[in-house]
Amino acid sequence: MQKKLDSLLEKAGISLPDQQKQQLLGYVGMLHKWNKAYNLTSVRDPEQMLIRHILDSIVVNPHLTGERFIDVGTGPGLPGIPLAIVRPDSHFTLLDSLGKRVRFMRQVQHELGLRNIEPVQSRVEEFVPQPPFDGVISRAFASLQDMLSWCHHLPDSEKGRFYALKGVRPDDELSALIPGFVMEKIVKLQVPELDGERHLVILKAN
Repeated sequence: MQKKLDSLLEKAGISLPDQQKQQLLGYVGMLHKWNKAYNLTSVRDPEQMLIRHILDSIVVNPHLTGERFIDVGTGPGLPGIPLAIVRPDSHFTLLDSLGKRVRFMRQVQHELGLRNIEPVQSRVEEFVPQPPFDGVISRAFASLQDMLSWCHHLPDSEKGRFYALKGVRPDDELSALIPGFVMEKIVKLQVPELDGERHLVILKAN
């Protein structure tokens, strides 16, 4: 697994300290172990988890600005936990409505010693941010319209951004954005050994 992770990071042009690599591998190990009982992800193979969960999450890191982020509909902590590991000076609130997922994330927090995450069980519409966030992140959570309408209260009104991790470029969704929001940019992401396209859509209030 260590060799596989090293190979993937090299292909992606990402350099990480050994401690962060060990934390990423520890997270995959816990995800694999808990998945048997809790069904946290449809990805069963740990090597596939490295590609489809770890690399797929951390390739977003260079495009984030700010220090306080919320990952909405995070599931078992994706992309929030891998991003928190490679971005130790930023803080990530990990929001999910299912208790079993939040219990898993708290165990990850404890076992891996992650002081920069805060797992929270809540529906996104009911969550009150104090203070507002620099960035709202979602991965396979909802359409852009739903993300903006459910999460509009979460980011800082001026500098806050929405980061939506998507597969193919969501041109249909982009052409029907709700009023008050604009696309700032769209980034084509390169994830080694991953079938299919990946895009990051960055939105802001206008």
